Amino acid sequence: MDAASEEIIVVTAPRLPEAAGEQVYSTLPIDPRAVEDAVRLDRALAVAPAANLFRRNDSGAANPTVQGLSLRAIGPSGAGRALVTLDGVPQHDPFGGWVIWGGLPPELIERANIIRGAGAGPYGAGALTGVVALDERSSQGFSLRAEHGDRDYTRTGGVGVANGDAFNALLAASVEHDDGWIPTREGRGAADTPLARDAMSGAVRVQRMQDNALISARLSAYGEERSSGLVGANSTADGLAASLTLVAQPSADAPGWRLQAWARESDMSNSFVSVAPGRNATTPASVQDETPAFGWGANAALRWSNAEIGFDVRAADGETRERFNYSGGTFLRSRIAGGETLSAGAYAEGWRSYGDTLVSGGVRLDWWQASEGQRLERLISTGAPTLDVEAEDQEIWAPNARVGVRHDFGAHYARAAAYAGFRPPTLNELHRPFRVGNDITESNTSLEPEHLYGLDATFGDDNGDVAWSVGVFAVRLVDPITNVTLGVGPGTFPPGVFVPAGGVYRQRQNTGHINAFGVEADARGALSDVLSWRAALSYTDAEVNGGDDAPQLTGLRPAQAPKWSATTGLAWRPWASGEFSADARYESARFDDDLNTRRLGEALTLDLRFEQDITPHASAFIALDNALDAEIETGATADGVTLYGAPQAARIGIRLTGR
Repeated sequence: MDAASEEIIVVTAPRLPEAAGEQVYSTLPIDPRAVEDAVRLDRALAVAPAANLFRRNDSGAANPTVQGLSLRAIGPSGAGRALVTLDGVPQHDPFGGWVIWGGLPPELIERANIIRGAGAGPYGAGALTGVVALDERSSQGFSLRAEHGDRDYTRTGGVGVANGDAFNALLAASVEHDDGWIPTREGRGAADTPLARDAMSGAVRVQRMQDNALISARLSAYGEERSSGLVGANSTADGLAASLTLVAQPSADAPGWRLQAWARESDMSNSFVSVAPGRNATTPASVQDETPAFGWGANAALRWSNAEIGFDVRAADGETRERFNYSGGTFLRSRIAGGETLSAGAYAEGWRSYGDTLVSGGVRLDWWQASEGQRLERLISTGAPTLDVEAEDQEIWAPNARVGVRHDFGAHYARAAAYAGFRPPTLNELHRPFRVGNDITESNTSLEPEHLYGLDATFGDDNGDVAWSVGVFAVRLVDPITNVTLGVGPGTFPPGVFVPAGGVYRQRQNTGHINAFGVEADARGALSDVLSWRAALSYTDAEVNGGDDAPQLTGLRPAQAPKWSATTGLAWRPWASGEFSADARYESARFDDDLNTRRLGEALTLDLRFEQDITPHASAFIALDNALDAEIETGATADGVTLYGAPQAARIGIRLTGR
């Protein structure tokens, strides 16, 4: 066979292409440059105004237990109400449901797309307020970034991809250190310490084309250590993940298909303290020594030109192992609490074009079970049990569906969709009590899954010189899992929990429903060959109806849910080899608690950056984060102490790239 007739094999990405029917739903692609320049991936996703973590801190300062992502400010939670996937593999911790963003360095990501609205269809459990679909880098080449800045901040991250005729390999790693900042200002005392952090991650992926199918195997790991802003309060998190994907792309002659299996192991530790009056000292309150958890799952899909069917299964098994009840210089009691969850679902979707009109819809049926739940507490000195509770097993069937339509009017389009979805409680929400300062929150093994029903509509233009869209949405979140305030310390609450003065007692509960109505808009374009811009806005009017279980919440706003969020960005190339960028984010006031008594003021941040090419494959940059040194209120304690986000900080760095 001569070279002209030799068959050329192209190694593709380990995923099916986006289905044509996805165009009927509300999507917001994240600018690849925003991902490339981001310190951490969750900061890049924050370009979408309604995409953020539970609190205003990004993952550089947020405890792992509040790194869950939610969309549209309907009712953010620590576990997150949006599903995050990497080439189809869920990225959530098997015990807590949160995402350890340090395990997803920006260099890894080739494309990020936000799909707003409950993701029935192929996404299933967890895709309550939407989906963040991440595509891992697959194109040939390498990227390496090293930077240093204020607070002795250092980070090095890199990724390389090598392609052969039928082979592809990826290798990535990142290391980060930050001395951090003290989150308190007014009333700061000897108890307050910086939010320091050390983190590292790595990933390797190998792929091979076999006939018309791609075989992809991936292995990754992460680890981090951080202080929590109080003397004696620290945390660690580490984990391993592996996946195996077989995929064949659809063609005119044959359907496409995907088979995927994955497993994830994680562990976490936390030490909690109580704060003395005047914030001059801390006392150990509890130690979460470890939280071993293991999750696994599998999914399959069969894709035709205008339809797809598939199924998925996910399982989690984990527990928390703790010591608590500190007295006389030692812990008196121990706790082991945990269980298992299992979910499985099947779906069918179809789409068809009628001239300029695209119609898509599908149905899905999920089954979820929580079992083997137990909470055992003992006296450390004798081993005698003080509490031994076995949770009742529970299971549900959850039918869901989604349907949408899009019509193109030449340069403009209009689309509308209706959908339903569900999110089951995590093992963390079911079984693990936790403490922040003097505030204590109890778990609840009787929690039921959350359900969301909603609709949205958009009018826009994605073909002109200026791409823009304006949309509205209305949703009802039923049985939202909420940390409900039940008492104020000092006092003892079930099951024998002592809350000190200045603290509150809460329990996770399903609380009636949340009604939310909103408007979202975005636009992007170029004023010239050297000047481009983007802007996005989100408004959400959300209100809790606590029902009979929590009537005290009726009429209030969900915790951590701002009404207004807006982002804007400007990129200017004053000369061919240099680029200046400015990015701003605004959030209106929000409440830190369910009773709306701890108000966090509005926040406006501005980030500046200049990058200069040195050679075709090397550049240097300087960045100023929070350039205006805004006081960003991130939390408030029961005794009136306000916590603040990162102050102004400068960074310098270099970037090397190649193909």
